[in-house]
Amino acid sequence: MSADKTPSFDELLKSLEGVVEKLEAGNLSLEESLKAYEKGIGLAKQGHLLLENAEAKVEELMESGKTKPLSSQ
Repeated sequence: MSADKTPSFDELLKSLEGVVEKLEAGNLSLEESLKAYEKGIGLAKQGHLLLENAEAKVEELMESGKTKPLSSQ
């Protein structure tokens, strides 16, 4: 992921999983753990924003009639 582009949801998720693995391993100092936790929170917030934007786009498309709802068969 380059510094000049917004990461994709998949890239954010992969980074977040890496942070979780480091924290779960239990090998970090308290300071390192806090930094990793802070990074994880930031990644989670970015991912949540991307999901909210995607949901808004889907709702917009549904309302505009450009797509049809899936049948519940």
